Amino acid sequence: MVKYSVVFLLLFFMQTAFCASVNPEASNDLSVKQQEQLKQQISVNLGLQVLSIEASPMGSLLELVTNQGLFYSSVDGHFLVQGKLYGIAGDTVVDHTEFSLAKMRIDGLGQFAQDMIVYPAKDEKYVVTVFTDITCGYCRQMHEKMDEYNAKGITVRYLAYPRAGVKDQQSQYTNGFKDLRSIWCHEDPNMALTKAKAGSSIALRICDKKIAEEFNFGRQIGVNSTPAIILPNGMLMPGYRKPDDLLNILQSMSTDS
Repeated sequence: MVKYSVVFLLLFFMQTAFCASVNPEASNDLSVKQQEQLKQQISVNLGLQVLSIEASPMGSLLELVTNQGLFYSSVDGHFLVQGKLYGIAGDTVVDHTEFSLAKMRIDGLGQFAQDMIVYPAKDEKYVVTVFTDITCGYCRQMHEKMDEYNAKGITVRYLAYPRAGVKDQQSQYTNGFKDLRSIWCHEDPNMALTKAKAGSSIALRICDKKIAEEFNFGRQIGVNSTPAIILPNGMLMPGYRKPDDLLNILQSMSTDS
């Protein structure tokens, strides 16, 4: 049980965060005009595209969802913070930032519902979404265990995350991007991905797939390595987990919820 202690602690904080309410005094009621002015100010000064503005649990800060992730801003836009916002009440610590990111992940996954490569469990109990790359050793190890995940009732949905990025310094598509695009464009992407992760060569295919969008979404929600697993509650868990380990984590979430 010791090896699960860190994960279980994170899950505890995550569950606590979902139950936490935002302090009504934290509400910063900006008019539509004020919001647009703040968005423009952030865009001009920092090059960030602000997608939404919400009150944060800390009364002096606004929560900004941007194309580059989650930030906190003063109401006048003169101060910008990137990092974790924790709430502390007695002996309880709530990770408000992770709560907001979890919501971003769950909401954002919908745009890729038709673009994932899915390995469904026959008797599905849980669904996880995994950012993957064929050059990643641990991604290959995870894929080798796919039958075991599925046998335990875990459906695995893949999103593409080329670790070398979408384009190189010469603004040309990276080999990693082209390989993943070729797999996603294959008439049988499940078979193509399995063969590629086993070391088979990849025939070039070009079509309109959301590889770049999936990569950018991953960066926005905190992915910086592969594999990266999004759990049903939106929590991001980096790294490879063996089938039994992942099942224990998923079961603990069901018990705590």
